[in-house]
Amino acid sequence: MSPDADVIDIHPARHQRVLMLSWEYPPVLVGGLGRHVHALATALATAGHEVTVVTRHAEGAPLEEYADGVRVLRAPEDPVTFPLATGSLLAWTMAFNHTLTRTALRATDTADFDVIHAHDWLVGHTAVTLAEHLDLPLVTTIHATEAGRHQGWLPGELNRTIHGVEHWISNASARVIACSGYMRAQVSRLFDVPAGRVDVVPNGVDERAWRARPRAVASARARFAGDGPLVGYAGRLVYEKGVQHLVDAVPHLRDRHPGLRVVIAGDGPYKDELVDQVRRLHVADSVRFAGFLDAGQLPAVLAATDATVVPSLYEPFGMIALEAAAAGAPLAVASTGGLAEIVEPGVTGVTFPHSDPGALAGAVDRLIGDEVFARRVARRARTMVGERYGWAAIAARTVSSYATARREHGGFQARRAAMLLAGGRQRVSIPEGNLLALDGAAC
Repeated sequence: MSPDADVIDIHPARHQRVLMLSWEYPPVLVGGLGRHVHALATALATAGHEVTVVTRHAEGAPLEEYADGVRVLRAPEDPVTFPLATGSLLAWTMAFNHTLTRTALRATDTADFDVIHAHDWLVGHTAVTLAEHLDLPLVTTIHATEAGRHQGWLPGELNRTIHGVEHWISNASARVIACSGYMRAQVSRLFDVPAGRVDVVPNGVDERAWRARPRAVASARARFAGDGPLVGYAGRLVYEKGVQHLVDAVPHLRDRHPGLRVVIAGDGPYKDELVDQVRRLHVADSVRFAGFLDAGQLPAVLAATDATVVPSLYEPFGMIALEAAAAGAPLAVASTGGLAEIVEPGVTGVTFPHSDPGALAGAVDRLIGDEVFARRVARRARTMVGERYGWAAIAARTVSSYATARREHGGFQARRAAMLLAGGRQRVSIPEGNLLALDGAAC
Protein backbone atom coordinates (compact mmCIF):
# COMPACT_ATOMS: atom_id res chain seq x y z
CA MET A 1 0.00 0.00 0.00
CA SER A 2 1.32 3.42 -0.91
CA PRO A 3 1.57 6.08 1.79
CA ASP A 4 -0.41 8.25 -0.60
CA ALA A 5 -3.44 6.15 0.29
CA ASP A 6 -3.72 7.96 3.64
CA VAL A 7 -6.30 10.71 3.70
CA ILE A 8 -4.32 13.85 4.51
CA ASP A 9 -5.24 17.30 3.26
CA ILE A 10 -2.24 18.35 1.18
CA HIS A 11 -3.75 21.59 -0.11
CA PRO A 12 -1.59 24.60 0.74
CA ALA A 13 -2.12 25.77 4.32
CA ARG A 14 -1.51 29.27 5.56
CA HIS A 15 1.89 30.54 6.55
CA GLN A 16 3.34 28.48 9.43
CA ARG A 17 6.03 29.53 11.88
CA VAL A 18 7.84 26.36 12.84
CA LEU A 19 10.33 25.71 15.64
CA MET A 20 12.07 22.48 14.69
CA LEU A 21 14.23 20.44 17.08
CA SER A 22 16.77 17.88 15.89
CA TRP A 23 19.91 16.46 17.46
CA GLU A 24 21.61 16.33 14.05
CA TYR A 25 21.59 18.86 11.22
CA PRO A 26 24.33 19.84 8.75
CA PRO A 27 27.21 19.83 9.30
CA VAL A 28 26.41 17.20 11.98
CA LEU A 29 25.25 14.19 9.94
CA VAL A 30 25.35 10.83 11.72
CA GLY A 31 22.59 8.97 9.91
CA GLY A 32 19.65 9.75 7.66
CA LEU A 33 17.77 11.86 10.22
CA GLY A 34 19.94 14.94 9.74
CA ARG A 35 19.53 14.86 5.96
CA HIS A 36 15.78 14.38 6.35
CA VAL A 37 15.39 17.36 8.69
CA HIS A 38 17.53 19.57 6.46
CA ALA A 39 15.59 18.67 3.32
CA LEU A 40 12.23 19.13 5.06
CA ALA A 41 13.21 22.46 6.62
CA THR A 42 14.44 23.88 3.32
CA ALA A 43 11.38 22.61 1.44
CA LEU A 44 9.11 24.27 4.00
CA ALA A 45 11.08 27.51 3.66
CA THR A 46 10.86 27.33 -0.13
CA ALA A 47 7.07 26.97 0.21
CA GLY A 48 6.97 30.23 2.16
CA HIS A 49 6.90 28.99 5.74
CA GLU A 50 9.13 30.43 8.45
CA VAL A 51 11.41 27.73 9.86
CA THR A 52 13.84 27.87 12.77
CA VAL A 53 15.92 24.77 13.49
CA VAL A 54 17.55 24.35 16.89
CA THR A 55 20.19 21.68 16.89
CA ARG A 56 23.55 20.49 18.18
CA HIS A 57 26.63 22.59 17.68
CA ALA A 58 29.60 21.38 15.65
CA GLU A 59 33.13 22.68 15.91
CA GLY A 60 33.69 25.45 13.40
CA ALA A 61 29.99 25.97 12.68
CA PRO A 62 28.36 29.31 13.56
CA LEU A 63 26.10 29.39 16.61
CA GLU A 64 23.45 31.11 14.50
CA GLU A 65 22.99 31.57 10.77
CA TYR A 66 20.49 31.72 7.96
CA ALA A 67 21.15 28.91 5.48
CA ASP A 68 18.92 27.80 2.58
CA GLY A 69 16.16 30.06 3.86
CA VAL A 70 16.20 28.47 7.33
CA ARG A 71 17.24 30.12 10.58
CA VAL A 72 19.61 27.70 12.36
CA LEU A 73 20.59 27.99 16.02
CA ARG A 74 23.19 25.56 17.36
CA ALA A 75 23.39 24.67 21.04
CA PRO A 76 26.98 24.65 22.34
CA GLU A 77 27.92 21.80 24.65
CA ASP A 78 28.13 22.58 28.36
CA PRO A 79 31.48 21.78 30.02
CA VAL A 80 29.95 18.73 31.77
CA THR A 81 28.64 17.16 28.55
CA PHE A 82 30.02 13.72 27.93
CA PRO A 83 31.24 12.84 24.42
CA LEU A 84 28.64 10.80 22.56
CA ALA A 85 31.25 8.15 21.78
CA THR A 86 31.27 7.00 25.41
CA GLY A 87 28.75 4.63 26.93
CA SER A 88 27.11 7.53 28.81
CA LEU A 89 24.43 8.24 26.21
CA LEU A 90 21.78 8.99 28.81
CA ALA A 91 24.05 11.45 30.63
CA TRP A 92 24.94 13.09 27.33
CA THR A 93 21.27 13.32 26.35
CA MET A 94 20.30 15.01 29.60
CA ALA A 95 23.10 17.55 29.29
CA PHE A 96 22.31 18.11 25.61
CA ASN A 97 18.64 18.81 26.34
CA HIS A 98 19.58 21.45 28.91
CA THR A 99 21.63 23.45 26.43
CA LEU A 100 19.12 22.75 23.62
CA THR A 101 16.30 24.17 25.76
CA ARG A 102 18.21 27.35 26.58
CA THR A 103 19.07 27.86 22.91
CA ALA A 104 15.47 27.28 21.83
CA LEU A 105 14.22 29.77 24.41
CA ARG A 106 16.69 32.28 22.99
CA ALA A 107 15.05 31.73 19.59
CA THR A 108 11.66 32.61 21.11
CA ASP A 109 13.01 35.97 22.34
CA THR A 110 13.03 37.30 18.78
CA ALA A 111 10.34 35.25 17.04
CA ASP A 112 6.86 33.82 17.60
CA PHE A 113 5.95 30.28 16.60
CA ASP A 114 2.80 28.37 15.69
CA VAL A 115 4.05 24.82 16.21
CA ILE A 116 6.99 22.84 17.59
CA HIS A 117 8.23 19.92 15.51
CA ALA A 118 10.46 17.42 17.33
CA HIS A 119 12.47 14.67 15.64
CA ASP A 120 12.94 11.51 17.71
CA TRP A 121 13.45 10.86 21.41
CA LEU A 122 16.83 12.60 21.78
CA VAL A 123 15.10 16.01 21.85
CA GLY A 124 12.10 14.81 23.86
CA HIS A 125 12.70 16.69 27.11
CA THR A 126 13.27 19.99 25.33
CA ALA A 127 10.25 19.48 23.09
CA VAL A 128 7.79 18.79 25.92
CA THR A 129 9.22 21.58 28.08
CA LEU A 130 8.88 24.16 25.30
CA ALA A 131 5.41 23.02 24.25
CA GLU A 132 4.14 23.36 27.81
CA HIS A 133 5.99 26.60 28.55
CA LEU A 134 4.91 28.31 25.32
CA ASP A 135 1.48 26.63 25.13
CA LEU A 136 2.14 25.51 21.57
CA PRO A 137 1.05 22.33 19.78
CA LEU A 138 3.75 19.68 19.58
CA VAL A 139 4.23 17.51 16.50
CA THR A 140 6.74 14.68 16.78
CA THR A 141 8.21 12.55 14.03
CA ILE A 142 9.14 9.07 15.26
CA HIS A 143 11.74 7.97 12.72
CA ALA A 144 12.29 4.55 14.33
CA THR A 145 11.57 2.87 17.66
CA GLU A 146 13.91 1.24 20.13
CA ALA A 147 11.63 -1.78 20.37
CA GLY A 148 11.57 -2.13 16.61
CA ARG A 149 15.34 -2.07 16.39
CA HIS A 150 15.59 -4.86 18.95
CA GLN A 151 12.59 -7.04 18.01
CA GLY A 152 10.72 -5.93 21.08
CA TRP A 153 13.45 -7.05 23.47
CA LEU A 154 14.54 -4.25 25.79
CA PRO A 155 17.09 -5.89 28.09
CA GLY A 156 19.04 -2.93 29.43
CA GLU A 157 18.49 0.33 31.26
CA LEU A 158 19.35 2.33 28.14
CA ASN A 159 16.83 0.46 25.97
CA ARG A 160 14.03 0.79 28.52
CA THR A 161 14.74 4.48 29.08
CA ILE A 162 14.67 5.27 25.34
CA HIS A 163 11.41 3.36 25.00
CA GLY A 164 9.96 5.29 27.92
CA VAL A 165 10.90 8.66 26.41
CA GLU A 166 9.42 7.60 23.06
CA HIS A 167 6.18 6.67 24.84
CA TRP A 168 6.15 9.97 26.74
CA ILE A 169 6.78 12.30 23.81
CA SER A 170 4.31 10.43 21.59
CA ASN A 171 1.54 10.90 24.14
CA ALA A 172 2.51 14.52 24.77
CA SER A 173 2.20 15.33 21.05
CA ALA A 174 -0.95 16.63 19.42
CA ARG A 175 0.08 14.80 16.24
CA VAL A 176 2.65 12.09 15.66
CA ILE A 177 4.21 11.64 12.23
CA ALA A 178 5.32 8.21 11.04
CA CYS A 179 7.12 7.56 7.77
CA SER A 180 5.02 4.57 6.70
CA GLY A 181 1.80 2.73 7.42
CA TYR A 182 3.92 0.03 9.02
CA MET A 183 5.43 2.56 11.42
CA ARG A 184 2.03 4.09 12.19
CA ALA A 185 0.76 0.69 13.32
CA GLN A 186 3.90 0.14 15.38
CA VAL A 187 3.76 3.56 17.07
CA SER A 188 0.08 3.14 17.84
CA ARG A 189 0.56 -0.34 19.31
CA LEU A 190 3.75 0.39 21.24
CA PHE A 191 2.82 3.74 22.74
CA ASP A 192 -0.98 3.50 23.05
CA VAL A 193 -1.47 6.41 20.68
CA PRO A 194 -4.78 6.35 18.77
CA ALA A 195 -4.07 5.59 15.11
CA GLY A 196 -6.15 8.63 14.16
CA ARG A 197 -3.58 10.87 15.84
CA VAL A 198 -0.71 9.44 13.77
CA ASP A 199 -0.18 10.89 10.30
CA VAL A 200 1.76 9.00 7.64
CA VAL A 201 4.20 11.32 5.89
CA PRO A 202 6.87 9.44 3.94
CA ASN A 203 10.46 10.50 3.64
CA GLY A 204 11.36 12.42 0.51
CA VAL A 205 14.17 12.41 -1.98
CA ASP A 206 15.63 14.99 -4.35
CA GLU A 207 15.79 12.81 -7.43
CA ARG A 208 17.97 15.30 -9.28
CA ALA A 209 20.75 14.88 -6.72
CA TRP A 210 20.86 11.13 -7.41
CA ARG A 211 21.26 11.32 -11.19
CA ALA A 212 24.93 10.69 -11.87
CA ARG A 213 26.74 11.72 -15.03
CA PRO A 214 27.36 8.85 -17.48
CA ARG A 215 31.12 9.32 -17.16
CA ALA A 216 30.92 8.94 -13.37
CA VAL A 217 28.80 5.80 -13.74
CA ALA A 218 31.30 4.29 -16.17
CA SER A 219 34.12 5.12 -13.77
CA ALA A 220 32.30 3.45 -10.87
CA ARG A 221 31.65 0.40 -13.02
CA ALA A 222 35.30 0.15 -13.95
CA ARG A 223 36.31 0.49 -10.30
CA PHE A 224 34.00 -2.10 -8.75
CA ALA A 225 32.70 -4.50 -11.43
CA GLY A 226 34.48 -7.54 -12.82
CA ASP A 227 33.64 -9.51 -15.93
CA GLY A 228 30.10 -10.23 -14.73
CA PRO A 229 27.21 -8.41 -13.09
CA LEU A 230 27.65 -5.90 -10.27
CA VAL A 231 25.44 -6.15 -7.17
CA GLY A 232 25.36 -3.28 -4.67
CA TYR A 233 24.46 -2.49 -1.09
CA ALA A 234 24.58 0.93 0.58
CA GLY A 235 23.91 1.74 4.21
CA ARG A 236 25.10 1.33 7.75
CA LEU A 237 26.83 -1.92 8.59
CA VAL A 238 24.69 -3.03 11.53
CA TYR A 239 22.93 -6.31 12.17
CA GLU A 240 19.40 -5.09 11.47
CA LYS A 241 20.36 -4.00 7.94
CA GLY A 242 20.75 -7.68 7.00
CA VAL A 243 24.00 -7.38 5.02
CA GLN A 244 25.03 -10.78 6.41
CA HIS A 245 22.28 -12.41 4.34
CA LEU A 246 23.54 -10.74 1.18
CA VAL A 247 27.00 -12.12 1.91
CA ASP A 248 25.50 -15.58 2.50
CA ALA A 249 23.92 -15.40 -0.96
CA VAL A 250 27.18 -14.59 -2.76
CA PRO A 251 28.40 -18.22 -3.30
CA HIS A 252 25.13 -19.15 -5.01
CA LEU A 253 25.06 -16.01 -7.14
CA ARG A 254 28.70 -16.38 -8.13
CA ASP A 255 28.12 -19.97 -9.24
CA ARG A 256 25.27 -18.86 -11.50
CA HIS A 257 26.98 -15.70 -12.74
CA PRO A 258 30.75 -16.04 -13.22
CA GLY A 259 32.63 -12.81 -12.67
CA LEU A 260 29.96 -11.42 -10.34
CA ARG A 261 31.08 -8.74 -7.91
CA VAL A 262 29.37 -7.28 -4.85
CA VAL A 263 30.17 -3.75 -3.62
CA ILE A 264 29.21 -2.90 -0.03
CA ALA A 265 29.19 0.86 0.56
CA GLY A 266 29.00 2.01 4.14
CA ASP A 267 30.54 1.56 7.55
CA GLY A 268 29.48 0.57 11.02
CA PRO A 269 30.09 -1.62 14.06
CA TYR A 270 29.19 -4.86 12.24
CA LYS A 271 31.90 -4.51 9.61
CA ASP A 272 34.46 -6.79 11.26
CA GLU A 273 31.95 -9.63 11.52
CA LEU A 274 31.03 -9.18 7.88
CA VAL A 275 34.67 -9.24 6.82
CA ASP A 276 35.16 -12.48 8.80
CA GLN A 277 32.05 -13.95 7.18
CA VAL A 278 33.38 -13.13 3.70
CA ARG A 279 36.62 -14.93 4.55
CA ARG A 280 34.84 -17.99 5.96
CA LEU A 281 32.78 -18.30 2.78
CA HIS A 282 35.89 -17.85 0.60
CA VAL A 283 34.30 -15.04 -1.42
CA ALA A 284 36.81 -12.29 -0.64
CA ASP A 285 37.66 -11.99 -4.33
CA SER A 286 34.00 -11.25 -5.10
CA VAL A 287 33.09 -8.82 -2.31
CA ARG A 288 34.49 -5.31 -2.00
CA PHE A 289 33.99 -3.13 1.09
CA ALA A 290 34.03 0.40 -0.31
CA GLY A 291 33.63 2.21 3.01
CA PHE A 292 31.55 5.34 3.44
CA LEU A 293 30.71 7.05 0.15
CA ASP A 294 29.42 10.61 0.23
CA ALA A 295 26.61 12.12 -1.82
CA GLY A 296 29.07 12.97 -4.58
CA GLN A 297 30.16 9.34 -5.00
CA LEU A 298 27.24 7.11 -4.09
CA PRO A 299 24.77 7.97 -6.92
CA ALA A 300 27.25 6.81 -9.56
CA VAL A 301 27.98 3.57 -7.72
CA LEU A 302 24.28 2.79 -7.36
CA ALA A 303 23.63 3.62 -11.01
CA ALA A 304 26.48 1.30 -12.01
CA THR A 305 24.89 -1.75 -10.36
CA ASP A 306 22.83 -4.37 -12.13
CA ALA A 307 20.92 -4.82 -8.89
CA THR A 308 20.96 -2.92 -5.60
CA VAL A 309 19.90 -4.99 -2.61
CA VAL A 310 18.18 -3.69 0.54
CA PRO A 311 18.13 -6.78 2.80
CA SER A 312 16.97 -5.11 6.02
CA LEU A 313 15.45 -7.07 8.86
CA TYR A 314 13.89 -3.90 10.33
CA GLU A 315 13.24 -0.86 8.17
CA PRO A 316 10.74 1.79 9.24
CA PHE A 317 10.89 3.33 5.78
CA GLY A 318 13.81 2.42 3.53
CA MET A 319 15.32 5.68 2.32
CA ILE A 320 18.13 3.98 0.44
CA ALA A 321 15.55 2.24 -1.76
CA LEU A 322 14.25 5.62 -2.93
CA GLU A 323 17.75 6.95 -3.46
CA ALA A 324 18.82 3.88 -5.44
CA ALA A 325 15.64 4.08 -7.52
CA ALA A 326 16.33 7.77 -8.24
CA ALA A 327 19.84 6.76 -9.34
CA GLY A 328 18.37 4.24 -11.77
CA ALA A 329 19.36 1.01 -10.00
CA PRO A 330 17.11 -2.08 -10.28
CA LEU A 331 15.86 -2.86 -6.76
CA ALA A 332 15.74 -6.11 -4.80
CA VAL A 333 14.38 -5.39 -1.31
CA ALA A 334 13.25 -7.33 1.74
CA SER A 335 9.47 -7.32 2.05
CA THR A 336 9.54 -5.79 5.51
CA GLY A 337 8.42 -2.56 7.13
CA GLY A 338 8.28 0.51 4.94
CA LEU A 339 10.16 -1.22 2.11
CA ALA A 340 7.04 -3.25 1.35
CA GLU A 341 5.16 0.01 0.79
CA ILE A 342 7.77 1.45 -1.59
CA VAL A 343 8.47 -1.47 -3.95
CA GLU A 344 5.66 -3.18 -5.84
CA PRO A 345 6.89 -6.67 -6.79
CA GLY A 346 7.43 -7.06 -10.51
CA VAL A 347 6.53 -3.42 -11.16
CA THR A 348 9.10 -1.21 -9.42
CA GLY A 349 11.48 -3.96 -8.30
CA VAL A 350 11.54 -7.43 -6.77
CA THR A 351 11.07 -8.48 -3.15
CA PHE A 352 12.05 -11.39 -0.92
CA PRO A 353 11.39 -12.45 2.69
CA HIS A 354 13.95 -10.95 5.05
CA SER A 355 16.56 -13.24 6.66
CA ASP A 356 16.35 -15.70 3.74
CA PRO A 357 19.61 -15.76 1.73
CA GLY A 358 18.17 -18.26 -0.76
CA ALA A 359 15.18 -16.05 -1.53
CA LEU A 360 17.49 -13.02 -1.71
CA ALA A 361 19.67 -14.83 -4.25
CA GLY A 362 16.57 -15.73 -6.26
CA ALA A 363 15.37 -12.13 -6.35
CA VAL A 364 18.77 -10.82 -7.43
CA ASP A 365 19.06 -13.61 -10.00
CA ARG A 366 15.77 -12.49 -11.53
CA LEU A 367 17.18 -8.99 -12.08
CA ILE A 368 20.67 -9.82 -13.30
CA GLY A 369 19.40 -12.73 -15.39
CA ASP A 370 16.90 -10.61 -17.33
CA GLU A 371 18.29 -7.22 -18.28
CA VAL A 372 15.13 -6.13 -20.11
CA PHE A 373 13.00 -6.79 -17.03
CA ALA A 374 15.54 -5.12 -14.74
CA ARG A 375 15.67 -1.94 -16.80
CA ARG A 376 11.87 -1.81 -17.07
CA VAL A 377 11.30 -1.98 -13.29
CA ALA A 378 14.14 0.50 -12.74
CA ARG A 379 12.49 3.03 -15.08
CA ARG A 380 9.15 2.62 -13.34
CA ALA A 381 10.75 3.01 -9.92
CA ARG A 382 12.46 6.23 -10.97
CA THR A 383 9.16 7.62 -12.23
CA MET A 384 7.45 6.57 -8.99
CA VAL A 385 10.03 8.45 -6.92
CA GLY A 386 9.42 11.68 -8.84
CA GLU A 387 5.64 11.40 -8.57
CA ARG A 388 5.27 10.42 -4.92
CA TYR A 389 8.36 11.38 -2.96
CA GLY A 390 9.41 14.87 -4.01
CA TRP A 391 10.18 17.16 -1.06
CA ALA A 392 7.60 19.76 -2.05
CA ALA A 393 4.84 17.17 -1.64
CA ILE A 394 6.34 15.90 1.63
CA ALA A 395 6.48 19.45 2.99
CA ALA A 396 2.83 20.01 2.08
CA ARG A 397 1.77 16.85 3.91
CA THR A 398 3.78 17.94 6.95
CA VAL A 399 2.10 21.36 6.94
CA SER A 400 -1.23 19.56 6.96
CA SER A 401 -0.16 17.82 10.17
CA TYR A 402 0.82 21.20 11.64
CA ALA A 403 -2.56 22.67 10.75
CA THR A 404 -4.39 19.75 12.34
CA ALA A 405 -2.25 20.00 15.48
CA ARG A 406 -3.05 23.70 15.81
CA ARG A 407 -6.76 23.11 15.23
CA GLU A 408 -6.90 20.34 17.85
CA HIS A 409 -4.46 21.90 20.34
CA GLY A 410 -6.99 23.26 22.82
CA GLY A 411 -9.00 20.08 23.04
CA PHE A 412 -5.92 17.90 23.21
CA GLN A 413 -4.42 19.95 26.06
CA ALA A 414 -7.70 19.89 27.98
CA ARG A 415 -7.97 16.10 27.69
CA ARG A 416 -4.34 15.65 28.71
CA ALA A 417 -4.70 17.99 31.71
CA ALA A 418 -7.86 16.17 32.83
CA MET A 419 -6.06 12.85 32.66
CA LEU A 420 -3.15 14.15 34.73
CA LEU A 421 -5.48 15.73 37.31
CA ALA A 422 -7.35 12.44 37.59
CA GLY A 423 -4.08 10.72 38.43
CA GLY A 424 -3.78 9.08 35.05
CA ARG A 425 -0.02 9.20 34.92
CA GLN A 426 1.28 7.54 31.77
CA ARG A 427 2.34 3.98 32.40
CA VAL A 428 5.03 2.35 30.31
CA SER A 429 4.72 -1.39 30.71
CA ILE A 430 7.77 -3.35 29.66
CA PRO A 431 7.48 -7.13 30.05
CA GLU A 432 10.52 -9.21 30.88
CA GLY A 433 10.21 -11.06 27.59
CA ASN A 434 9.36 -9.79 24.12
CA LEU A 435 7.59 -6.44 24.22
CA LEU A 436 5.74 -7.27 21.04
CA ALA A 437 5.89 -9.54 18.07
CA LEU A 438 6.84 -7.18 15.28
CA ASP A 439 5.58 -8.48 11.97
CA GLY A 440 8.51 -8.48 9.58
CA ALA A 441 10.80 -6.58 11.93
CA ALA A 442 13.08 -9.27 13.32
CA CYS A 443 16.40 -7.82 14.32
